[in-house]
Amino acid sequence: MEKNNVLIIGAGGVGRVTVFKCAQHHDIFKNITLASRTKSKCDNIVNDIYAKGYKIPIRTESVDADKISELTALIKDVQPNIVINVALPYQDLTIMEACLSAGVNYLDTANYEHPDTAKFCYEPQWNYHEKFQRNGILALLGCGFDPGVTNVYTAYARKHIFDRINTLDIIDCNAGDHGYPFATNFNPEINIREISAKGRFYENGNWHTTEPLSVKKVFNFPDEIGEKDIYLLYHEEMESLIKHYPEIKRMRFWMTFGESYLNHLRVLENVGMTRIDSVIYEGHKIVPLQFLKVLLPDPASLGSRTKGKTCIGCWINGEKGGDEKNYYIYNVCDHESCFIETGAQAISYTTGVPAALGAKMVISEQWKGSGVFNVEQFDPDPFMQEIKEWGLSWNETFPEKNTI
Repeated sequence: MEKNNVLIIGAGGVGRVTVFKCAQHHDIFKNITLASRTKSKCDNIVNDIYAKGYKIPIRTESVDADKISELTALIKDVQPNIVINVALPYQDLTIMEACLSAGVNYLDTANYEHPDTAKFCYEPQWNYHEKFQRNGILALLGCGFDPGVTNVYTAYARKHIFDRINTLDIIDCNAGDHGYPFATNFNPEINIREISAKGRFYENGNWHTTEPLSVKKVFNFPDEIGEKDIYLLYHEEMESLIKHYPEIKRMRFWMTFGESYLNHLRVLENVGMTRIDSVIYEGHKIVPLQFLKVLLPDPASLGSRTKGKTCIGCWINGEKGGDEKNYYIYNVCDHESCFIETGAQAISYTTGVPAALGAKMVISEQWKGSGVFNVEQFDPDPFMQEIKEWGLSWNETFPEKNTI
C-alpha cells in the first residue's frame, strides 16, 4: 500500500471536483485512480484536468460498485491508502465491504440508503464499527458539505465558541439559476427522494415529524443573496450530531426552494412520477422515479448554465461563561467560479472539496483511528485551517437576535 495513493469511485459532478482537487494537491496525492461503471466518463474528466495543465498521472478504470468482488479486486490492484466513495448512497455498504476485504480506509459524503426505502439512517454503517476496528482501518462517514462541513462547523463552535449548544439550525441555500423550468443540482433520484420525504426535527429529547415541505420560514442570507423561503427537511447529519452532542435541545435542517421547482414537484408527485416502487408498463417493470431521472437534465451538464451563489451554514444558539449568544458560521460559493475552475457547479464543488480534504486529513493522520466515525468526532481545527485554501472560505457573525 502506498501512503499517498487514492482511489475515487464515482464520475459524476462530485467525482469530477474530487479528482480536480486531488490533482491540485499532487504533493499529497501522488497517485490517483478514478473508477466508474462507465470508464468514458472518467476519461472525459481526466482529459479536462490535463487541459488545465495538471501533469499528475491519473489512471481510469471501469467498476460495478454494486459488486463486492469487482470492487475488492480493483482496490487490491490499485493498493490505495483510502477509497473516496462519491458514487450513489445505495452503494455505500458494498464499497465498505470491499474496503474491509482489502484492508483499506474508506470515506463517503452521504449515508447509506436502501434503493427501495427513502430513509436516512446511519445505523447500517455504524454497525460496521467493530469490523473496521478489528481490521485497524478507518471509515469516515459524511465528509461532504451537509453532511460534512456543517458537522465540522458544529464541532468548531462547540470547541471555541460555546460551553454548551442549545439549538442548532443548518441552513442550505442554492440561489443559483440554471435556466430550466425543473432540474435537480445533484442525482435526480436521490434529490427527489430526499425532498418528498416527511420532515423531522429534534426537540427536548424527541424527534417530531412534519408533512413534506409543510414548515416554511423566510431567512435573510448574506452576501447580497437576500431573503429566501426556507423549508424544514430531515437530513442525515442531524442523526449523528444529536448522538455526539446530546446537550442540544433543538435541531432543525432547512433548505431553499423556488416556486417553479415546488410547482413542478407537486405535479410530478400527483401523477405518480416520484414513486420508488415498480409499476408494469407494456409488460416490463419500471420505477417511475428512475424513468423521470432519464428525462431530466443531467446535473453534470448544469455547470455551464448555472449562475448565482450557494450559502450553507449553521445558526447556533448556546452559552459561554454563563452568557447566552448566537453564532452564524457559513460559506458562500459562486457557481460560475466553480465551473471555471473544475467544470462543475457549486453544489458539486461544495461536496467534492471536503471529500478530498477529508482524505488528506486521513492520509496525513491528522484524523486517525480504527472503526467507523463521523467527521465531528475529530479535531475540527486542522480541517478549518485548510479548507479556505482548498476553495471553501468561511465567515462568522454573532447576531444579537435569533432570527431563525
